[in-house]
Amino acid sequence: MVDQSNMEMGEPGSSMHGVTGREATYNLSTSNVPTDPDTHFDLPVDSEHMATKFKLFSFAQPHMRSFHLSWISFFTCFISTFAAPPLIPIIRDNLDLTKTDIGNAGIASVSGVIFSRLVMGALCDLVGPRYGCAFMIMLTAPAVFCMANVSTATGFILVRFFIGFSLATFVSCQYWMSTMFNSKIVGLANGMAGGWGNMGGGATQLIMPLVYELIHSRFGSTPFTAWRIAFFIPGFAHIFMGLCVLILGQDLPDGNYAALHKEGNKVKDDFSKVFFYAVTNYRAWILGLTYGYCFGVELTIDNVIAEYFYDKFHLQLHTAGFIAASFGLANIVSRPGGGVLSDIAARRFGMRGRLWTLWIVQTCGGLSCIWLGRSNSLALAITVMIIFSVFCQGACGLTYGVIPFVSRRALGIISGMGGAGGAAGAVLTQFLFFSGSKYSTETGLSLMGVMIIVCTLPVGFIYFPQWGGMVCPPSKAEGATEERYYGDEWSEEEKLKGYHEASMKFADNSRSERGSRVASLPTPPGGRTPEHA
Repeated sequence: MVDQSNMEMGEPGSSMHGVTGREATYNLSTSNVPTDPDTHFDLPVDSEHMATKFKLFSFAQPHMRSFHLSWISFFTCFISTFAAPPLIPIIRDNLDLTKTDIGNAGIASVSGVIFSRLVMGALCDLVGPRYGCAFMIMLTAPAVFCMANVSTATGFILVRFFIGFSLATFVSCQYWMSTMFNSKIVGLANGMAGGWGNMGGGATQLIMPLVYELIHSRFGSTPFTAWRIAFFIPGFAHIFMGLCVLILGQDLPDGNYAALHKEGNKVKDDFSKVFFYAVTNYRAWILGLTYGYCFGVELTIDNVIAEYFYDKFHLQLHTAGFIAASFGLANIVSRPGGGVLSDIAARRFGMRGRLWTLWIVQTCGGLSCIWLGRSNSLALAITVMIIFSVFCQGACGLTYGVIPFVSRRALGIISGMGGAGGAAGAVLTQFLFFSGSKYSTETGLSLMGVMIIVCTLPVGFIYFPQWGGMVCPPSKAEGATEERYYGDEWSEEEKLKGYHEASMKFADNSRSERGSRVASLPTPPGGRTPEHA
């Protein structure tokens, strides 16, 4: 029998519908979430078998193993996608690349990601993150190897375009964490996995010049041969990680999608409905725009920063690469820090705290980007770049502290829309400010900072009836509850069949987004979770 509160939810598809995620609060564990003692997991879990503790140095199946597989695979893809920029001074001489060619290659490297991330989101919803991640990383391996045979500017641009598809693994990474970790710590898990994966953008600035120097100096290869051989390293890494994910990974705490569908323990959802509820949720579009000017900016910086220091301050190739690497390597703390900060804000102020913190941090990132473009000394430029990296990457973690709550049923596509927005922001900023000779790199950085500030303003329009928004408090209407918000994505017929039960479990867990200091709705009568089916 369906609970009466669900029968009064109204028709799905309104602009205020939504479906979930799973968020974090603070710390590495949760103390106020009931655990399920009748399980075989290494970590304590909740009623959905999502881990309530995060043990960084554990490789236990399935929770922590999924964490390590997701961030390492994403890290590998970042290395291959941005392996060319630190070697550009050599590659441009070999292929006679113009500044326009280099700019177009940078655009190409992130433009394909827009499409591939949307596809990855759908794959995660339909076949699971394991297959999606493994197939994407292995299918792009041939493109990495093809870089060794490039002989023209057009070929260079095309190869970078196809390698960039691999960055879709970010979506599987975030989706995986959102299905493995309880809402109290999912912000931390998402921040750690995404941030450590993003470190590949910094690590490649160190790794590729060192690999090049080793091949050139120790093995006697010519410069124009050495850079080509260097691309075999990330190519083999793709194949290795793809096999690891396929063999060692697991889609959900209770098993893989195929097995769960066969056993009847997971509903095989209708893609058209999942897609509909994703694209009609305006919050997903705003967060995609916002992510375009934190993660998208980070991708742009990965493409231009090494060449910027090399040309502006006349540095050695490996020195410019070392400085540029510090921007990406800051992800080891800055993006996870953003996720933790989001959880802290939510613990006290609920969802409104998450939104305010995101707006403040990303706006500070825009201001520091303007400052970076106006820095005229090497020491100042390096200092401001580090400050900028903390705000920029922290905003990435903060964005994915909100995204998991936007939708439960369409979590994969919503995650993909956010990730695609990041890539779209990179394409747009690279095209407007760093392709051709209209603007110097310094001017482009300052203009990009202005764009960050402007594109962060729409965060103020995000509103959850049960939690409120930056300006408006939660709705006082009787039906403005977590159960209604997440239940509105299911038809009455689907509810009668019990398809919405997972969403209702999450709705109960997401009450923490009311915060301890923000006025919010009371829990259901008797302080209990309503019976949903």
